[in-house]
Parts: sequence; structure tokens; C-alpha cells
Amino acid sequence: MTPWICATCATQYAPSHEPPSSCPVCEDDRQYVDWAGQRWTTLAELQRKYPVRIGEDAGLLAIDIPGFAIPQRLLHLKTDGGNILWESLGIVTDEAVAALQANGGVDCIVVSHPHFYSSMIEWSEALGGVGILLHDADREWVRRPSPNVKYWRGDTLSLSNDVTLINVAGHFPGSTALHWKNGPRGQTLFPGDAPHVGQDRKSVSFMHSVPNFTPMKPSAVRRMRELLAPYDYDDVYGFSWGRNILGNGRAAVEASFDRFLQQVAA
Repeated sequence: MTPWICATCATQYAPSHEPPSSCPVCEDDRQYVDWAGQRWTTLAELQRKYPVRIGEDAGLLAIDIPGFAIPQRLLHLKTDGGNILWESLGIVTDEAVAALQANGGVDCIVVSHPHFYSSMIEWSEALGGVGILLHDADREWVRRPSPNVKYWRGDTLSLSNDVTLINVAGHFPGSTALHWKNGPRGQTLFPGDAPHVGQDRKSVSFMHSVPNFTPMKPSAVRRMRELLAPYDYDDVYGFSWGRNILGNGRAAVEASFDRFLQQVAA
């Protein structure tokens, strides 16, 4: 049997003889079905077709897959609570695993929200069966179950003295941001795409759906602001390579909260 992968969102499904009839992740209003229709691929096919990019993004080891699916990149965070793989990709390669192992290995995988779950089980197994931390509110979106997946609940979860997970919600009920007190340049926020770092890399926005241009509810944005209020951070690492606010990150996010709420309340 084959663990099929959606060619549009890169979500990997539980092994089956035939591809699933549809991809609920893409059929949801936060995503979209490819204009050419639902298509499926496999890990082996992707490994043949797409090279991964391995390099440094603002002081962190980064890996992504140019040209395939949603363009998120994963980051390797060497924290006081262990080495964290932040986010996941649809492709796992020996080269990428070797780069992570050479950089100290991975103790835990944390994924911000279902659009980036992708082939997280493949990554876990390739890294020796490390645990995957997801917020329980998004449990229904896990398409390939595994005992390696661990769920947490509540508004925050402390992983160490320096690392805290924050259930910012808004985009998905379980959308998670990671705050790291001792990032590459100091205190750092990793929000996935909630908040979503803008193309100008000077602001963020708050989107229920990024590709379909649907904003979050104001109540969700206000809750997010309250949850982020206790945390200082200089830098905000967005979801894709180079999409980072480096310096004055909290001021940029606070100004973006003001701007967004003024626009949607006008």
C-alpha cells in the first residue's frame, strides 16, 4: 500500500491501495483544489522530481522544496529544551536528514497548523521516531495517524525555560506559534502563518485563508493579540524562506494589529 500525497497541499495520507477520493484539506475553504483537479503523488516520485534546498535562513538551518505545493520551509531550532524541527515538508531526503543530524539532530517536531502537516510522519520516522507535537484542537486534520503524534491542549505549553508554544488559533483552532527567548538574534516569534508575515517584511496580517484572501474574525484577532501580549520578540520568522521581520518585530506586529482592526471595524 502507498501513503499517497496530495500534489496541491502536500498532505500525506494513511497507506491505501488506491489514492483517496478527495483531499479534505484542499476542499476546506482555507485551501483550494488545483484548477486541473485533484492530483496525487508519492514520496518516491517527489524525490525523483524535486530537489530540496538546504541552507541558512537568518541564522538558522532551513530546508524547503522550491516549486512544490505550499512553499513553507522547515527550520532547525537548537534550544535549551532540545533541538526542535519547526514545521514539516512533503518530501524527506537522505541529504536533508543528514544535514539535520550533522547540525545536532532532532529531538522533537512541532508543526504550526494542518496546512504544514504534509509528510510529518515520514520526517519523524526518518529521524528515529521522534515525537510530533500538535495542538489537540486540530486533531481531526491528521490524515496519517501515528503513535509518534502527541497532542497538547490549552493556550500555552512550556517546552523549556526558553521555549513556549502559544495557541494563537484564528487560522485554524489549533494554530500554534512558537516563542524562543534565545533565538539567533534574541527573542524570536515563529508564527507559522498566524500572524502572516507580509510581502513587505515590515508587517503582518491575519488571514482565515491566505490563498482565498479571507480575513480572520476580529474576535479571533483580539484573542491572538491578548495571548501574544506577554511576550517580547525582536524578530518574526514567517512561513517561507526569507519572509522574516528582522528587528522591531513586536512593534511591527502591534502596529499591524491596530491597522487590521481599524480596517475591519470601519
